[in-house]
Amino acid sequence: MINNDVLRAIRYMLDLSDGKVVEITHLADPNFPITKEDVQAYLKKDEEPGYVECSNAVLAHFLDGLVFHRRGRDENLPPRPVEKRVTNNVVLKKLRVAFELKDVDMHQILEAAGFPISKPELSALFRQPGHKNFRLCGDQLLRNFLKGLTMRVRRDD
Repeated sequence: MINNDVLRAIRYMLDLSDGKVVEITHLADPNFPITKEDVQAYLKKDEEPGYVECSNAVLAHFLDGLVFHRRGRDENLPPRPVEKRVTNNVVLKKLRVAFELKDVDMHQILEAAGFPISKPELSALFRQPGHKNFRLCGDQLLRNFLKGLTMRVRRDD
């Protein structure tokens, strides 16, 4: 999925302002160069003037910051390295951690979005890429997961 779409979906889900997106991104790295104007450019549709493609570094910092924003930072643990390449599987993992979702929750979210998957299919998404049962997370699955998670989060507000 396109990084801009992921950022747009999470921003809508949590009803975040542009400034809050910058703030959350800075939780992962206070020195990361991002401004409200950058966020506004990432959120534009790709045919709009001023649209800027959201890089893997921006999305990775935002997702890491989201984990710290939702769960807090454990100062006893060394900081994890920021992902170099943000795949759909990485987005799924980060959201799972940020929202403290268990397998049951993941299944309920996908079911609510009208995209049920089996337990083995779900666990394959979270395996290491070299594992024989690893499965790439497709755009359709991630899109439906974001849709289901949005329904859950916005309902609870």
